[in-house]
Amino acid sequence: MPEQTIPAGEGGGSIADYLEALKGSASFGERVVIHKQLPEVAARPGSPAAPLPKRLEELLAAQGIDSLYHHQAEALDLARAGRHLLVATPTASGKSLVYNLPVLETLLAEPDGHALYLFPLKALAQDQQRAVAELCAPLPEPMRPRAAIYDGDTSGYQRKKLRDKPPQILISNPDMLHLALLAYHDRWSRFLAGLRYVVIDEVHTYRGVFGSHMAWVLRRLQRLAAFYGAAPRFILCSATIGNSRQFARLLLGQEVEVIEESGAPRARRHVVFVNPLGSAAHAACLLLESALRRGLRTIVYSQSRKMTELISIWTGARLGELADRISSYRAGFLPEERREIEEKLTDGRLLGVITTSALELGIDIGSLDICILVGYPGTIMTTWQRGGRVGRAQRESLILLVAQEDALDQHFMRNPEDFFERPVESAVLNPDNPFIMEQHLVCAAAERPLEVDEPWLQTEPVRACLSRLVETAGLLLSADGRTLHSSRRSPQRLVNLRGGGRTLIIRRPGDGAPLGEIDFYRSLRETHPGAVYLHRGATWLVETLDLEAGEVLVQPASVAYFTRPRGEKQTEILAIERTEQHGRLRCHFGRVRVTDRVVGYERRSVRGHKLLATVPLHLPPLVFETEGLWLEIPDELQQAVVQRQHHFMGGIHALEHAAIGVLPLLVLCDRNDVGGIAQPFHEQLGRAAVFIYDGHAGGVGLTRQAFGQIVELLELALRTVRECGCELGCPSCIHSPKCGSGNRPMDKAAAAVLLD
Repeated sequence: MPEQTIPAGEGGGSIADYLEALKGSASFGERVVIHKQLPEVAARPGSPAAPLPKRLEELLAAQGIDSLYHHQAEALDLARAGRHLLVATPTASGKSLVYNLPVLETLLAEPDGHALYLFPLKALAQDQQRAVAELCAPLPEPMRPRAAIYDGDTSGYQRKKLRDKPPQILISNPDMLHLALLAYHDRWSRFLAGLRYVVIDEVHTYRGVFGSHMAWVLRRLQRLAAFYGAAPRFILCSATIGNSRQFARLLLGQEVEVIEESGAPRARRHVVFVNPLGSAAHAACLLLESALRRGLRTIVYSQSRKMTELISIWTGARLGELADRISSYRAGFLPEERREIEEKLTDGRLLGVITTSALELGIDIGSLDICILVGYPGTIMTTWQRGGRVGRAQRESLILLVAQEDALDQHFMRNPEDFFERPVESAVLNPDNPFIMEQHLVCAAAERPLEVDEPWLQTEPVRACLSRLVETAGLLLSADGRTLHSSRRSPQRLVNLRGGGRTLIIRRPGDGAPLGEIDFYRSLRETHPGAVYLHRGATWLVETLDLEAGEVLVQPASVAYFTRPRGEKQTEILAIERTEQHGRLRCHFGRVRVTDRVVGYERRSVRGHKLLATVPLHLPPLVFETEGLWLEIPDELQQAVVQRQHHFMGGIHALEHAAIGVLPLLVLCDRNDVGGIAQPFHEQLGRAAVFIYDGHAGGVGLTRQAFGQIVELLELALRTVRECGCELGCPSCIHSPKCGSGNRPMDKAAAAVLLD
């Protein structure tokens, strides 16, 4: 936005003023693709079949609530009827009352009862503890249900107190449930025997690898609760997803009632798409500066940790006296850093924050006015979830999508109405992932020996997995053949629910104090020797990556370049599960083994991204088995491409990138959740092939779902290649930001011939 449109100092600007300046500016006015006004929605009240107890009505009245929304009342009726339920309504629709009301109603009538609240983030747990305390504050102290947090920050002394005398509401997270409650269930027998409700918030985050692990943790929880005589009801809360009922059934292993229509009001919202001439990051800096100078509280979502830091640095340099009113926020920060930023956002000391997905969930950070998305977040669901962080308390708000040169971004810039018409994606998880299943069956047997006739063990995938574990001595079969015992003590410690493998500590020089943390896979790509690492606006250069010791040593640096890894991959077909013929193309789905190796890195200038140097690396390969789909390219098609004097390898490489680039339009995932490789000759097939695979060991169902829509996937890829106005290929169609070979070779025309 031109400098003259930005008044000096902090103002009391409105969303209308900001939009007028945006549309009238020389920099952005002509780059506004669409401005959609979403009208305000009136509240739709509802009443439960039976009135609330007088005590609960008084608690709501103290909060200024005189009636429930329709979805809250419906949820209360279902919970009272003993049903498991999932409430999938938009952000800020009052979902906390969906579970707090039935839980408090039960606990007030049954003082020995207990409830378990699970949140994926510690900050969400702290928010909920405050919310429960505020809601229950008017009750006489002897009646007041006690809520306490049990997580990694809880001291050993406090943990013992909570085990010995568990609170009525225990607030925790999946990792602690897995490592501390289930693994030591005998110490929690009193709590488990009285368990009446299990509340799981932000349930849409339990997809992919994390969700597949979580499905087994919940099966183990239900098994142990039953052992102690309890049958808790589950209340799940989620953002809107396309397959709510199926997803909840896979996650819980039980039938679940679903509520998807919200009765909550919404203020007017503006949605604006901007397709800048320059970089999306630079445009975001200008847009953020303009918002802050008008006093409009703003959150900026970036696609990577590195870009989050860069936008914070660049915007801070422009803000002058307002520079200390913004901060970056991302995974990898230390807990005390994150909490300090959250508090400053809540009390207004910070006007703006630049974040990754770390602030996507419902952490209370006060009322915000504008959400700037630096690039399309990858899914419709995530876009609305992030946009839902603004406009609370019935305030008018603005969601600004600033497009990058990415295939998905440019698809919506060319077809903006498609965004508003396209349904929310389906979420995917895979409880039958054999690698994940094996780990949790061993954990379950360690918690309590498995009886071979337990109903939950009777499916074919589980029976096959048990047989493998017995053969490999992971489980030990009793002499009478009726009981399975774990061969390990405390196997839970070896299972990482987040699927990222080991965590490495990033240490600064001198005192060796921790600067941050990073998972094993990301460390090979982002903290290899020579990598530039950014943390809270400071630049560091990686000196050593010690995988055995689990640490990264860095030094402060001032460099005018950034680094980008280069890699190479190989695939081996292990088993074919399905085969389909579409035109001349034979498509397969099955199991593959992937070898992924980082072989070097590029140094590129910050200005212009010019390649300065390519440096070789010698790092261990990452080898894993997963699910994938692959396309056999017939010899006659290869010959046709060559006869037209196109580059065949460049064509199949471009086809791979184009298909992966649009895959999130069909499946709820990020392009980083899947990998791909184009091979001009695959030894097992005897011809060229393009592979697309789940980027996690065992597979999580992404390419399985994509295979069922393979024709639509390839049609979308062809449309993307054809509609892009570039001549030779660009990030808007066939270039990938994560390509291990630097997007070489690449032939857009050859990809169009192959796809057509």
